[in-house]
Amino acid sequence: MPRSLIDLLWRDSPGAPGRGRRGPKARYSTGDIVSKAIDVADAGGLDAVTVRRLGQALEMTAMSVYTHVNSRDDLLVLMADHTYAEMPKTSFGCSAWHTRARRVAEDNLALLSAHAWLLDIDDPRTVLGPGTIAKYDHELRIFDGTTFSDLHRDAALTFLLDFVRTSAGRIVRTTPMVQDFGAIWEQSAHRLANYLGDNFPLAQRVGGVAGEAMNAPYGAAQAWEFGLDRVIAGLAGFITQPN
Repeated sequence: MPRSLIDLLWRDSPGAPGRGRRGPKARYSTGDIVSKAIDVADAGGLDAVTVRRLGQALEMTAMSVYTHVNSRDDLLVLMADHTYAEMPKTSFGCSAWHTRARRVAEDNLALLSAHAWLLDIDDPRTVLGPGTIAKYDHELRIFDGTTFSDLHRDAALTFLLDFVRTSAGRIVRTTPMVQDFGAIWEQSAHRLANYLGDNFPLAQRVGGVAGEAMNAPYGAAQAWEFGLDRVIAGLAGFITQPN
C-alpha cells in the first residue's frame, strides 16, 4: 500500500511510521532515489526526470521506484523539499531587517540558479515538507523586531520571494541568449536602423543609452539590483522599527 505524501516527506522524523523497524534493508532508500532525481534534473532539467529513467540509472524496475515515491508528481515535491532542506542559509546575526531581506533574496537567487528546475515546480503540497517549513520559519525572521503582524510577515515574505522567482527565471533562461546578442547586434544593427529611421525616437534614445551601459539589451545584474532595492524600499514604507 502506498505511503501518504506526508509520511514520505517526514520519513526521517523520529515519529515516522516504520522507522527503526527491523528487516532486510532495501538496496536503495527513498532518499537515494530523490537525490538521484535531483542530479538528473540539475543535468537535464525537469523533463529529464522520469520514473523509467531513474529506474535505469539505479538498475531498478519502474515499479520498484514507485514503491518508494508513489508517483512522479510526489517525487517532484520530495525533490523540492529536499533541496530546500539542504539550501545554505546566511546567518542574520544582529543585522537590520532590510539586510536580512537582501540576504534571503540572494540565498534564494543562488538556489534557483543552481537548481533552475525548481522554477517549474509549483505544487502547493511542498508546504507540507520539513525542509520547506524550516526554510519558511527562517525567512519569516527577516521581520523580527518590526511591528509587522503575522499576516503581514507572510505577505511581505511572499512579495519578496515572488520578485526573486520572477527575476531568477529571467536570469537563468535569458543569460545564454544575452551572451550571444553582441554578434546578433553587429549583424542586425545597420539594417534595423534603415527600417527605424526617425520613428520611435524615445525607444531609440533610451535603448541606446541602456544598451551601451549594459553592452546588451538586458542586464540581469542591473535589473536585479534595481528591482530588489525597490522591493525593500516598498516594504520599508509599511515597517515601523521600534525605538
